[in-house]
Amino acid sequence: MSEQCLSHLTVVEMGHHIPGPLCSRILADLGANVIKIERPGTGDAARTIGPFFGDDPHPDKSVLFFYLNRNKKGVTLDLKTKAGVKMAKELIAQADVLLENFAPRVLPSLGLGFETLERINPRLVLTSISNFGQTGPYRDFKAVDIVEYALSGLLYTMGESDREPLKHGLAQSQVVAGYNAAAATLVAVYARAALGAGQRVDVSLMESLLGIQTANPLGYAYTGGVMRRRPRVGAMYAGGIVPCQDGHVCPIGSGAQPWENLAIMLDEPELADPKFANPATRAAALGELDALLVRAFSCRGKQELFHTAQDWRLPWSLVQDSKDLAECPQLKAREAFLQVEHAEMGTVHCLGFPLRMSETPWRLRLPAPTLGEHNEEVYCGRLGYSKQDLIRLREQGVV
Repeated sequence: MSEQCLSHLTVVEMGHHIPGPLCSRILADLGANVIKIERPGTGDAARTIGPFFGDDPHPDKSVLFFYLNRNKKGVTLDLKTKAGVKMAKELIAQADVLLENFAPRVLPSLGLGFETLERINPRLVLTSISNFGQTGPYRDFKAVDIVEYALSGLLYTMGESDREPLKHGLAQSQVVAGYNAAAATLVAVYARAALGAGQRVDVSLMESLLGIQTANPLGYAYTGGVMRRRPRVGAMYAGGIVPCQDGHVCPIGSGAQPWENLAIMLDEPELADPKFANPATRAAALGELDALLVRAFSCRGKQELFHTAQDWRLPWSLVQDSKDLAECPQLKAREAFLQVEHAEMGTVHCLGFPLRMSETPWRLRLPAPTLGEHNEEVYCGRLGYSKQDLIRLREQGVV
C-alpha cells in the first residue's frame, strides 16, 4: 500500500470542539501521526455533543467527536498540573506540529507559550486557532459561531433585504478556520525546510469568514457602496428556492438557453408568452410567473425536475436532505460515505475525505479514540514511562 504523504509528521493536538480537531484530522487522514491530548475524566467537550450513536449520550458515542477525531491516538493529561505540563513538553519536544485552539491567554498561562516551546523544539510549528487571532483589541473577547458571522460581515449579506440577516446552518466559521489552519500548517512545515526553524501560525475564525468574501468588503473599498441583501424575487427563473411535490428545487436560469425551452421542458405552454421571454417584462409579471412555476413544480418530484433540467443543460439543483445525501449516486460513486469498526459503537458510518490523491491517498486507519485509549502506548512506548509510573500518574489525576 502506498505511503501516505504526511506519514513523516508527528502532530500533538490540544484541540476541542471543531476547529482544532478538524485541522488535525485532515492531517491525520493524510497520514500524520496525531496524538490528541484530552482532559482526564471528561475529555474534549465535543464528546458531549449529539447526535449520539444509538441515542446513548456516552462520551465515546458522539457522532461529531467520532467524525472529527478518526485516525488519531488519544491520551489524557491534566495540563493544570506540573507533572502534566512536564509530560506535554516531552511530547512537544518530539513533535513537528503542536495544534491548539484555546483562548490566546491559555497556553502562556500554562507555561507553554511559543517562546518557551521554541526553546524546547526550535523546529516546532505551533498552529493556534482562536476567535479573533492572537493580537488586536478583540483578542480575548468571547464568541460563538453567529458572533463570528456577524462581525465578519458575512451575516449582513445573507437573506432577503426586507427581513433581518439570516445565518447559514451549522458551525461554518469553525469549519472554514479548521481547513485554513490545515493548509497554513502544511505551508509552515514546508517552509521549515528552507528556514531551518519552525514558526507560529495564527488563525482567526473571524478573518476566515472575511476571507471567503469578495464583493462585500472589497466593493466598499473601491466604490464606497455597502452591499445589500437582495430583495425577494419569488420563484422566478433566476435563483429562488421553489417547492415541488416532495421537497424543493433551485431553478437557476441560463442565458444560453432560449426562454421557450422552459415552457417545453415543463409542458407549460403559458410560459411561452412573450412577456416572460424578456427579463424586463418578466420582472413586471413576476407574480403571474411565480404562480405558473409553482403550479408546474407542484406536480413533479425534485429528482425528476433536477435530472430533466440537467438533460436540457440547465444548472438546476434539488435541495438534498440527509436521506437524499445517503442515497446520492454521485456521493456513492465517489465513496463519500464509509464504514469503520469502533470499540463502543460497532460498525459506524462516517464521511470520507473530500480530496483525492492518486499516489498518496488518504486512508481510514483508526476510529476515533476512546478516552485515554492510547495512554500506555504513548507514555510508555514513546516517552519511556513505566507501567508503574502510569498507575501512579493516574492515581494522582495527571492522566
